[in-house]
Amino acid sequence: MKNVIVLGSTGSIGRQTLEVIRNFPGKFKVLGLGAGKNWRLLADQVKEFRPAAAAMADERELLHLKNSLEPAVCPDLAWGREGLEDLARMPEADLVVVAITGAAGIYPTLAAISAGKDVALANKETLVAAGQLVMDQVARKNTVILPVDSEHSAIWQCLCCHDIETIEKIILTASGGPFRQLGREQLESVTVDMALCHPNWVMGSKITIDSATLMNKGLEVIEAKWLFGVSYSQIEVVVHPQSIIHSAVEYRDGSVIAQMGVPDMRLPIQYALTYPNRLSGPVPRLKWTDLQELTFEAPDLERFPALRLAFEAGRAGGTMPAVLSAANEVAVDLFLKGKLSFKGIPSVVGSVMDRHNLVEKPKLDEIMEADRWAREKALQAGI
Repeated sequence: MKNVIVLGSTGSIGRQTLEVIRNFPGKFKVLGLGAGKNWRLLADQVKEFRPAAAAMADERELLHLKNSLEPAVCPDLAWGREGLEDLARMPEADLVVVAITGAAGIYPTLAAISAGKDVALANKETLVAAGQLVMDQVARKNTVILPVDSEHSAIWQCLCCHDIETIEKIILTASGGPFRQLGREQLESVTVDMALCHPNWVMGSKITIDSATLMNKGLEVIEAKWLFGVSYSQIEVVVHPQSIIHSAVEYRDGSVIAQMGVPDMRLPIQYALTYPNRLSGPVPRLKWTDLQELTFEAPDLERFPALRLAFEAGRAGGTMPAVLSAANEVAVDLFLKGKLSFKGIPSVVGSVMDRHNLVEKPKLDEIMEADRWAREKALQAGI
């Protein structure tokens, strides 16, 4: 039985992770659960999975959680950054699933790796902002990062049994989001409700907006650079509206290996949890005869400049990716609150990047300071 910690258990990926675990009784033990503010849902999860420990980002919400639980089912409780880090370091844990949104995921990810734990990573910002630090720590501790993103999971599977030196390029597929066919003028009138209606995937609000702007794909480009040790010139983004091919790898002999499946996040989550095994699960099977067409097109960087900004930040390196990610997080939040237009999201990000004084080889405290600075400037630019 594999002992699992789920950080971000009340979010979209966290809930689906627990759904996968639920389908394999006897295979997994939920050792710990971590969440932000949703104490009601966390209470239900604690009652069902009976973890040994739980943590929340906010102390007041933790008190609500404690008061809602009978003493017989109440686990060890902690709160804040230290509480989540302690959860990630639990000695009995075999795997830590990091599904926390935002830069807050960096600390527990590093804590888990420093404790020698394998990490199933669903948090984009960790590798975007601190990729060099994280991968250096992985190498020192001889641990493994198991990608949970569908695209990176696909690449990981396509690389199985192949030498990284034989890669010519990685092809990251993107659905194109709900506005792929809208003109520039139409993008001016995009509403929050429109942006939250993704054509293929069911995700949290932040990542859904990122998918609509193509920033999500931009962040994945930076992640792929660190996960697979390739250069940015070896990463190509291709829009694939059907979301059947999740990504592919082209090798130097001209062969292309792609990973396909229905657009269902439970599939990459399950593979990360059960790796290296493949178990029969609840994900619907791909019906080949129902596939009418598979189409591909180049992304439009004029209408969707967020992807261009991500490539620029990645190539700049240092603290610039952290600035990109933090400014985007604030801009998306402003959009969701109706305080910024859809097209204003990449505009705010670009303006903050233009004002940033790059630190080339940052330490963790310098990365977090860049994150704080970018949030402050993005908030000023967006209001």
